[in-house]
Amino acid sequence: MEVLWLFLFSLIPRSSRGQGVYAPAQAQIIHAGQACVVKEDNISERVYTIREGDILVLQCLVTGHPRPQVRWTKTAGSASEKFQETSIYNETLRIEKVQRMQGGRYYCKAENGVGVPAIKSIRVDVQYLDEPILTIHQTISDVRGSFYQEKTVFLRCTVSSNPPARFIWKRGSEILSHNQDNGVDIYEPLYTQGETKVLKLKNLRPKDYANYTCQVSVRDVCGIPDKSITFCLTNRTAPPALKLSVNETLVVNPGDNVTMQCSLTGGDPPPKVVWSHNQNVMPSKGGNLTIWNIRPENSGYYNCTTTNNVGNPAKKTVNLLVRSMKNATFQITPDVNKESENIQLGRDLKLSCHVDAIPQEKVVYSWFKNQRTVVPSRRRLEISRNDPDLPPDTSSLDFFDLRFSDYGTYMCVASFPGTPTPELSIEVNISAETVPPTLTVPKGQSIITVREGSRAELQCDVRGKPKPPILWTRVDKEGPLPTGEMIAETYDGKLRLENVTREISGTYKCQTARYNGFNIRPREATVQLNVQFAPVVEPKLQEIRQSMHSSFTMRCNLLKGSPLKLATAVWRYNRNLLNVSPNEQQEYSELRINSLTQKTSGTYECIVSNDVGSDSCVFQVTGKALSPEFYYDTPSPIKVFKQFRNYSYLLQWTQKEPGAVDPITSYKLEYRQTTLRNIMSKDIPVRGIQKGLLQQYLLTDLKANQSYEVQLTPYTSFGAGDSASRIIRYTEPNSPNPSDNTCRFDNEKICGFVQDRRDNFDWTRQSMLTENPKRTPNTGPVMDRSNTPEGYYMFIEASPPRVPGEKARLISPMYNMSTRPPYHRTPFCISFYYHMYGRHIGNLNLLMRARNKGTMDTQVWSLRGDRGNRWQHAMVPMNPTGPFQVVFEGVRGSGIEGDIAIDDVTVRKGDCPWKQLSPTKDVIPPGSPACKVFSMALHWALAFFLFVLLR
Repeated sequence: MEVLWLFLFSLIPRSSRGQGVYAPAQAQIIHAGQACVVKEDNISERVYTIREGDILVLQCLVTGHPRPQVRWTKTAGSASEKFQETSIYNETLRIEKVQRMQGGRYYCKAENGVGVPAIKSIRVDVQYLDEPILTIHQTISDVRGSFYQEKTVFLRCTVSSNPPARFIWKRGSEILSHNQDNGVDIYEPLYTQGETKVLKLKNLRPKDYANYTCQVSVRDVCGIPDKSITFCLTNRTAPPALKLSVNETLVVNPGDNVTMQCSLTGGDPPPKVVWSHNQNVMPSKGGNLTIWNIRPENSGYYNCTTTNNVGNPAKKTVNLLVRSMKNATFQITPDVNKESENIQLGRDLKLSCHVDAIPQEKVVYSWFKNQRTVVPSRRRLEISRNDPDLPPDTSSLDFFDLRFSDYGTYMCVASFPGTPTPELSIEVNISAETVPPTLTVPKGQSIITVREGSRAELQCDVRGKPKPPILWTRVDKEGPLPTGEMIAETYDGKLRLENVTREISGTYKCQTARYNGFNIRPREATVQLNVQFAPVVEPKLQEIRQSMHSSFTMRCNLLKGSPLKLATAVWRYNRNLLNVSPNEQQEYSELRINSLTQKTSGTYECIVSNDVGSDSCVFQVTGKALSPEFYYDTPSPIKVFKQFRNYSYLLQWTQKEPGAVDPITSYKLEYRQTTLRNIMSKDIPVRGIQKGLLQQYLLTDLKANQSYEVQLTPYTSFGAGDSASRIIRYTEPNSPNPSDNTCRFDNEKICGFVQDRRDNFDWTRQSMLTENPKRTPNTGPVMDRSNTPEGYYMFIEASPPRVPGEKARLISPMYNMSTRPPYHRTPFCISFYYHMYGRHIGNLNLLMRARNKGTMDTQVWSLRGDRGNRWQHAMVPMNPTGPFQVVFEGVRGSGIEGDIAIDDVTVRKGDCPWKQLSPTKDVIPPGSPACKVFSMALHWALAFFLFVLLR
């Protein structure tokens, strides 16, 4: 029989075996994780809800040839996050311990280069319930009666949850309701979006002093339990109050030990005091915060806070200042009224002195001339502070009508009198030699050229007395200096840069600083820095496939480099130097090969160099054929021979770009059992391979229940080409394809199936290990379809209180289809196993629940009565026009021996395969292409046998 089958197969014309099988990608998203509820958001979308912390698994089932590549992306969901910038290239997306911010819309993009990519999306809703927070607010109106009648209390309960929580208020064990009496109101404040519920106790009464509980619930969705918080309201309940032992601004000296005490003056329940600094909690004891051996970096604001959930939190703040002084600077300002930049006798002059201090306003400045205290004079000499043209708290010594006798050395001394903080001083010499600065760039230093990775030094020479520091900035680029600072200060006029990179090339500006020098228009100059770097070329790696004896050219392009020119271009073949004439072009280098042969194929490298370094282009030249592309979309036919415990597998593939190289003459097929090492090999001669032509080979004598690794290699006149590998798996006859996501009910989530709330009773999930030992005999299965004690199945229990005619419905997840007109019918195949054993068996019905315009159930299959004590297989075709669900309806029969069970349910897009009459005989539907091909083959076979017979 096998020989005849192969003979008939060989008679099928090659052109009939499938041309143009390239198909654009199609995708479908299924949820394979711990989804706890499947909600119907609208007719075209399912929303999968999952509990925070569970495992999220999404699968993108793809079809198309060649096999599409899958990419997952995501848009933001319930919280702001950047997950959408991440892509996952895998058909399965798995997130361990999913968090609330990972909810949102997930997109699966499948593309294979044929047509437009397929994009499907699904929305994931993450469910959670946080611990509630209970706060109490009290108001007391004008006293017009007793205390109890004038006090109103608001108990505010807030919780974060998804979905919105339901609130229940209790006084003791009594559930409170809105307006149950004149003293109770329950309401939701505006703009809280269902996250807050307020219990208002009006005109407080003695009975209102009790324990109050706020209980929140998401109605056990995803198994999330209720949570609650309790508060005891008494006549002593009061918000917290605090008192500080120090001033709100505290100035201390470095090295001191400082203790700040924050005392409670009120609050019930007793609150706890917490100290913090820069949002960091500080260790404290009994409200006392002690800082030992204080330093300037300990300066800042210290917060003492406390809360007891009554009223508003109490807060006290201490601004701790540690005395310090640094950075003494001066400025010389010539007569601004005369717009002068030089010191001249008979003109005005200003000397200014400033230090950076904490606290700045407490600094005391003293002026000395030639070590003697300067005595101000109203007409000629004046000491002032806070000149609006200078930084705050700057001391100035103003000279009016400068005289020769005013020349000398002036010293400014800054101090904190009465404190151990050291003084800071700075000297300024005023004489005929005091001149404003000049700034120049040394000859030959206006353009600095260095190599990347080396050290660079930019220089500007400054002259004058006093000589001010130099400030360096970038001119042509908005950004920091290589040090990370926007401005660099040097006293010798040199900017030193280590390990320079190409990014810091550009123009740099040097200018005189106004402090420690003349307060005049700054002197400026520029220096150009050029950083030379090795060339950058493309392509880095390129594969060139050609037919034998064809010519081709390789080009290595120079993209960038400094200097931007080719100093040398060296070509190597398999690491051996080639003699190539120099190219006059400076942007690229070319090499031409006149004929591709075995001797001219291999690795070519072009090494491009300039004065700094080199880069290379690599070309892989070959006449090898590209890899085959296995055909996955249609399950390959399998012929099973149970008497020999083996099976056959029809391997199908197309050839990737067959015209890129010489014609393919044969394929080498190697295969082995995945559990063994020994490899079997076969040669498959072919001819006339074209793009899109489906190739086939029947693998025979494969061991049943074993999977095989298959490797296929094309051969041309060049030799062996690129190989492709895949795994083929054994599948039982008439069983659904294992890639179709069969639901075996082994997980408690039962693959997203839900019980219909409008039926009479529910389906039950059970295994041999969990069944009731008092189960009704002579009905129902003993084990699941796989005959394993651990395997589960779904069944209806016919025992009381069930009565004849009652129904149980099990509803599948929603299967999405396009709902935009025109409504094209897409075939689906529903495969499942049923067990109907017992003398009182009722009906098992299969319904299709359409969702395109309302909800409508259509019966597509039905079976009644005893069918024997065994599992049996059913495949039911469906042709929905929009989103749909599958409903399994079990109807209780006339007695208790009427248990019905189902297992191994598969919903697969496409037509149902035709059943086999026997393990070795296939049924081919009349009128199908396969039937026509088979008829033609049979016709040729009969003609051949008649020809032999007549001879």
